[in-house]
Amino acid sequence: MKRSQINRIIRDAETCMAANGIRLPPFATWSKEDFSSRNQQLDRFRAAQLGWDITDYGKERFEETGLVLFTLRNASPEERDQGTGCKYAEKIMISGKDQVCPMHFHESKTEDIIVRGDVPLAVRLYHANPNGELDQQTPVEVYCDGVARTVAAGDVVVLQSGESITLTPRIYHAFWGEGGACLVGEVSTVNDDHTDNYFVDPMGRFPNIEEDEAPYRFLVGDYAGL
Repeated sequence: MKRSQINRIIRDAETCMAANGIRLPPFATWSKEDFSSRNQQLDRFRAAQLGWDITDYGKERFEETGLVLFTLRNASPEERDQGTGCKYAEKIMISGKDQVCPMHFHESKTEDIIVRGDVPLAVRLYHANPNGELDQQTPVEVYCDGVARTVAAGDVVVLQSGESITLTPRIYHAFWGEGGACLVGEVSTVNDDHTDNYFVDPMGRFPNIEEDEAPYRFLVGDYAGL
């Protein structure tokens, strides 16, 4: 992805969030100087990967396969394993019209996906079989707003504004906005995007960036260079 494209995506995301009453924390707009002045305090911040995260999953087709994420709360994998730090994570995400977050599952994370705006979210579901492949036969039981619901393998659950779905480990899921850009909240156990995403088709989680202009906001992948 070009940095200019990422900058435009973030500006659009900020507009969408503001229009829906989402207020981001101060670190959402930190400059390089802000990061530098806090450098000695930011080890946990960087390890938890808080902040902006734009991905095209290495496909170079963001409008078709991609996601906007902003991580508000999290802990590092080390804190998770040691039982220290946060025990939870929270994200704000934007899934564009027909823009697919590809089919994947998590081994350790349990998450609630919550529609925070007016546009519905479509979620396709499968179980992972013991080999980590799509189980095309077994029905999937999930909880929608605390109520058990069983769907056939590969069925789509459409969540309306305010509705949510709970996804436990090894439930494959892909999702997209139905008819427009969908504003989504996620609350979960500690999130590790480096090691706990298992995709049906192998792909990258973080984008390769062509630096054609200066960053408007820094991504979590930029922190190592700050």
